[in-house]
Amino acid sequence: MSKNLIQLHQGSKGFGAKNLFHDVTFSINEEEHVGVIGANGAGKTTLFKILNQQETLDHGNVIKSNQLKLGYLEQEVSWGESQTLEHYLSDCIKPIWELKSLGLSLGLDDAMFHQPIQSLSGGYQMRSKLLCLLGHEPNLMLLDEPTNYLDLETVLVLEQFLQEFRGSFLLISHDREFLKKTTDHTLEIEHSEITKFNGHIEDYFAQKAMLREQLEKQSLGVEAKRKKIIDFANRFGAKATKARQAQSKLKSLKKLEKIEIKSLPISAKINIPSPENIGKCSISLKDLSLGYEEKNVLSNVNLEFKKGDRVAIVGYNGAGKSTLLKGLVHSLKPQSGTVHHGYGVHTGYYAQHVSKELDPNLTVYQELEQDSHLDVLPQQVLDLAGSLLFSGESVKKKISVLSGGEKARVALGKILLKKVSTLILDEPTNHLDFHTVESLTQSLSEFPGVLVVVSHDRSFIKRVANKIVEIRNGQAHVYYGSYEEYVWSIEKGVLSERNEPQKATDSNPLSVSKPKKRNSREEKKALQRSLRKNKKELEKVEIQIKTLQNTLQNLNHEITQASIDEAKEKTEQLSKTQVEMQTLEQKWIVISEKKEKIESELKQYN
Repeated sequence: MSKNLIQLHQGSKGFGAKNLFHDVTFSINEEEHVGVIGANGAGKTTLFKILNQQETLDHGNVIKSNQLKLGYLEQEVSWGESQTLEHYLSDCIKPIWELKSLGLSLGLDDAMFHQPIQSLSGGYQMRSKLLCLLGHEPNLMLLDEPTNYLDLETVLVLEQFLQEFRGSFLLISHDREFLKKTTDHTLEIEHSEITKFNGHIEDYFAQKAMLREQLEKQSLGVEAKRKKIIDFANRFGAKATKARQAQSKLKSLKKLEKIEIKSLPISAKINIPSPENIGKCSISLKDLSLGYEEKNVLSNVNLEFKKGDRVAIVGYNGAGKSTLLKGLVHSLKPQSGTVHHGYGVHTGYYAQHVSKELDPNLTVYQELEQDSHLDVLPQQVLDLAGSLLFSGESVKKKISVLSGGEKARVALGKILLKKVSTLILDEPTNHLDFHTVESLTQSLSEFPGVLVVVSHDRSFIKRVANKIVEIRNGQAHVYYGSYEEYVWSIEKGVLSERNEPQKATDSNPLSVSKPKKRNSREEKKALQRSLRKNKKELEKVEIQIKTLQNTLQNLNHEITQASIDEAKEKTEQLSKTQVEMQTLEQKWIVISEKKEKIESELKQYN
């Protein structure tokens, strides 16, 4: 049985009139990988600071195991102006040579260890923080949005590391795919409560939907009974022969259980006002070169963006993704070539720096309204503000008192209200909570104009983009395949081998010769025995998978018929069975790959 590492017992925390959570209890055990989700402002980062003793509880206790070694990856770290990465890592338990070796897997080469950390890009600063955290050898990591500003390749490296991490971690992220791939439990902060669910983010959604369905059914039953009692009392309350019976019925009404169905987190669709004048061709690039002063970043770019294109720009950090976006909106002058906008085309450009241009003296509503299209109604401004988590009195807040994340949401809202035909968005999901990302995803996937977007969020890109442009080695080309195929190729290392391979020559000691046919009868028989054994294992796993599929189907049916207590128990069984299914499916893949390898080796004997 796994040992408990840390526990929050009957904890409460609030700021002023706002209550983040009240009388909550949960624990984290050894080797648990836990995703933490909740709306912006729900208290996710505050919870981390409480566990790390940077904040205190109003009531309750944090109970820690003697074996606990806690590590906290913060969103913000202050470095000295000249502090190098090597100096930053000097207090780590792991020796510097081991950290440099580990750093290579995160894309940190030896030269970066001697540079001031402030001179590194945001992505490399995040990797530096992660490397420092790993250097202290924690058995419980607190990871607050670790994928922000990371390119896909680094996200995949981090993902694989977390999958293989033998310790525990709590992970705050709005990246649905990342949570799905790295976690086995989900911690929900909602309505001042903290609830721990078995399973990753998709399991969590399934469980929430089933529990809500059960509550709704139970509530309908209670309300129907309540209505019958009230109708009876109204009809017969004045009659002497029925008055006592009516009073008795009304007393029983008080005993009826009140079923509380909590409202879902804000997840209303973000209604982007429809753009005007959507031309057939939005932007065309011809022989375009972009760069800064003497440095060339992109060269000979020839692309065309047409009506209905939703284009994801992908590539390594520093490859030139943001540079291309700046060129599209004329904020960066071409070194050569042309950027042509179609007739009547207007662009809306969102980037991380845009939030700094907001007027601190205006309110949220005033800032959103001042640049909105003339046809946009005040209610549309309020609706969009609400979908970006500014509802009620919060639209009257001054920009000067907003957090960095809140300012970023206002800046994004301003772009969406301009009714432009072409949206150019650089990391639009940063600073958005999970449910707002889902809403934005749905809206952008239906946008009728042109969308060009850079994002590290795979789930977001997979559902929004219908076209992929890859930037690599100073070139930008359309990737002829789906985003899922692109991610797969990155995972398999195919793209890292795209540079022209060194041709094998007799004088090259590393050249690979064509495999010779092998004639050993004994080796062939050994491989045939292995293949037969492998096939039996595969058949066994396939039978187990089929059995679990039937179990899952039965459980899904039983949950819809069960009482609320039974539904909770069945939901836990469902979650455990889904975890077993994932394990078996992974086992099936490993055995299948081994089978293919053996069959390939056998062909060499023919």
